[in-house]
Amino acid sequence: MAYLQITLKIAASKRAAAAGVYRQYKTPFLETIAGAKSKELLVREADVQVLHGFDSVEHAQAYLESALFTTDVVGALGPLLDDVPEVRVYEAV
Repeated sequence: MAYLQITLKIAASKRAAAAGVYRQYKTPFLETIAGAKSKELLVREADVQVLHGFDSVEHAQAYLESALFTTDVVGALGPLLDDVPEVRVYEAV
């Protein structure tokens, strides 16, 4: 199992819109991205995180280059961001 964690700095006033982007692309992510296992939205006072589960690190990294991510998700979230997202890939052992 591998995890892709994307931490987003989004103002509280824009978080509902960000949650809408999450909901819009969750099903396409799970149905079309190779190795996709799960996708969760984690909301904290300081930021918002999207935690993606994959069957391998390779599939997690490939998602970052997919059109769904680079065009659709990034395009929709871009105007909502207050800073550059922090992206990390973890391997569960």
